[in-house]
Amino acid sequence: MTAALPGADGVPRCPWGNSTEDYAAYHDEEWGVPVHGESALYERLSLEAFQSGLSWLTILRKREAFRRAFAAFEPKKVAEYDETDVERLMNDVSIIRNRAKIEATIRNAHAIAELDVPLDDLLWSFAPNTPKRKHPKLTSEIPAITPESKAMAKELKKRGFAFVGPTTAYAMMQATGMVDDHLASCWRANP
Repeated sequence: MTAALPGADGVPRCPWGNSTEDYAAYHDEEWGVPVHGESALYERLSLEAFQSGLSWLTILRKREAFRRAFAAFEPKKVAEYDETDVERLMNDVSIIRNRAKIEATIRNAHAIAELDVPLDDLLWSFAPNTPKRKHPKLTSEIPAITPESKAMAKELKKRGFAFVGPTTAYAMMQATGMVDDHLASCWRANP
């Protein structure tokens, strides 16, 4: 039920944004900023899936390793991965070595290749089309799932994507600026 809090630098941020320097940088520079482009969105979708059940900080700190492991998240290249690549990734200590998540990342690259619309258009079609909505005052007002994230997850699964449930979809929507859940008292809500 927390409002934005000032960090060590005196800047009021969403509470999670003040816990480490990594989080502060991510909060201030990326979270909630609109992201477009196939590779960028595929990366965010993939990283959110890898984060499932883990700390986002773990993912942030391994982000460059994920980029190396998954060909800078270029779907066409990742779609060419085979069982040899899965085994290589399972032995890569620099990333999260979860077979289901690795295989889902490769499967999702295949699903992107099969899309009849650009990934950008598909994902952004689920962004709430309400005019600027009010920023939440407290963290307890931020949902984990919304009707839009449920619809996105359902459509992605229908199109062959894996590891993209409604919670993962909503986290990706927050991370890519489809929704802006910065707290009302956070500097990012009032730049």
